[in-house]
Amino acid sequence: MRWNHRKLIALALLACLSVCEAQDYPTRPIRIIVPSTAGGSVDTLARMVGTRLSQRWSQQVVIDNRSGAGGVIGGEITARAAADGYTLIMATIAAMATNVSLARKLPYDPIRDFAPITLVASQQIVLLVHPAVAAKSVMELIQLAKINPGQLTFASAGSGSGGHLSGELLKILAGIDLTHVPYKGIAPAIVDVISGQVTMTFASIISGTPHLKSGRLRALAVTGAHRSAALPELPTMIEAGVRGYESSTWYGLLAPKATPRALITKLNREVVAIINLPEVKTHLLAEGAEPVGNTPDEFGEFIKAEIIKWGKVIRAAGLRAD
Repeated sequence: MRWNHRKLIALALLACLSVCEAQDYPTRPIRIIVPSTAGGSVDTLARMVGTRLSQRWSQQVVIDNRSGAGGVIGGEITARAAADGYTLIMATIAAMATNVSLARKLPYDPIRDFAPITLVASQQIVLLVHPAVAAKSVMELIQLAKINPGQLTFASAGSGSGGHLSGELLKILAGIDLTHVPYKGIAPAIVDVISGQVTMTFASIISGTPHLKSGRLRALAVTGAHRSAALPELPTMIEAGVRGYESSTWYGLLAPKATPRALITKLNREVVAIINLPEVKTHLLAEGAEPVGNTPDEFGEFIKAEIIKWGKVIRAAGLRAD
C-alpha cells in the first residue's frame, strides 16, 4: 500500500511538471523538419504554419529542409531528436505510410517512433489524359484499357510516388493492365503526356490545372473521397464508377514519440487554430489542398489505416523503392 501511495505521488508530480512545462513552452526556437526541398507543397505549408506559430508565441520557428530518400532522411532525424517539443516534422504520406512497405529497411517506425500532433491538410490528385485519347470518362478509359491490355501508359513523378500508387490502385480495382512510366518529377511526366508520348498521368491539382485551362490536357476525375473545391465540375473516381477508389497525398505534423502529452496537446491546439484561419484556408484551397486539423489520436489512427491500405497496393503491385 505504501509503495502504491508513493507511486501515485510520483505520478502526480510528473503530471504537474508536464503541465508547468507546457505552460512555459516554448522558451527557445522550434525546428520543423521538412523532408523535401524548399519550394514544394510541404515546404510551403510548413513555412505557413511556422510563421504563424512564431507570431502567436513570439518565438522563432526554423524550417529545416532535409530532403532525400522519399522523406526517410527527414523522418530519421526527427525520430532520433530529443523529445522536448523543439523538433517537429511536417511529414508526408511517403515518410509516414508508403515507405513502410516500399523500403527494404526503414530506419524508424512511424507508429513506434513518433507522436502525432495533427493532420494539417490533404491534397487530391487528378487523372489527366492527352486530348487525343478517345475516352471521355473513367469508365471509357477502363474499357479502352481492357481492349488494349498493357498498351495504355501512365506517367508519374517516380516509382512509389503518389501518382504511381494512384495508377496501381486503379489497375487493381478496375482489373486492368496499364504500363507505368516513371520520371524524375511530375513536370517532365506532364510534358510527355502533353506531347502524346504517354497516355495519362495522376498529378496534383495545382500541377495539372494550368494545362487543363490551356486545353493541353483533359481531366477525367479527382481521386479523393469527395469533389475538389478547386475543380468542382469533376467527379470523384468513385462517382465515375470505380468502387472503393480513394487516393490523396497528405501532410501532417508529428514529434518524437516521448514528447510530453501536454506539449502535444498545446501544439495541436495552436496548429488547428492556424489551419482554421480564413487566410490559411483560402491559400490551401487555392493550392488544391484541403485543410483538416484533427486530434492527435485521430491522426494516429489515420496513419495506421494508410499504412495498411497502401501496403496492400504496394505488395499487390510488387513494388520496391528504387
